[in-house]
Amino acid sequence: MKKLIFSMAALLSTAAVFAFAPASNWQVATGYSVKFVGGGEVGGIFKTFKGTIAFDEQNLATSSFDLSIDVASINTGNGLMNTHAKGAEWFDAGKYPVIHFVSKKITKAGAGYQVTGDMEMHGVKKELTLPFTFQGKGNTATFKGQFTVNRNDFHIGKPGGDVSENIKLDLSVPVVKK
Repeated sequence: MKKLIFSMAALLSTAAVFAFAPASNWQVATGYSVKFVGGGEVGGIFKTFKGTIAFDEQNLATSSFDLSIDVASINTGNGLMNTHAKGAEWFDAGKYPVIHFVSKKITKAGAGYQVTGDMEMHGVKKELTLPFTFQGKGNTATFKGQFTVNRNDFHIGKPGGDVSENIKLDLSVPVVKK
């Protein structure tokens, strides 16, 4: 009986180690893309994106994202529009220099995944659930996601006008295993 109890304890502790093993750590590689489109002629990219990514398809409970975009890195292809976008009426990059997302939970969703977390932009923090895919091969992988954010939820710009209230984002983030 004693051997059975020790065997069960050993089996359970081994299972616990695998159940709570940390997710793989990934480093954002060059070639990432953070694009946005706001209707009409408004669109562009953010040139500076960084973060900490721990992700394991087999262990989503220990997976997490902590991602940041440098607001001043916005590029619309028009210098005057860039200055305006960084100004107080829109992103106010001087006062709110970073768009920050921290995950709370990652789940499987169809052929991809969903991450729920807090996005902080323009001094407003809001919980969002965002879809993404993960394609890995060895020590490299790519995360991709497409979603829409309502700029009014974050008090960016004035409601209405030429810029759509719903801004479409398209991310492609190549990563390498640390």
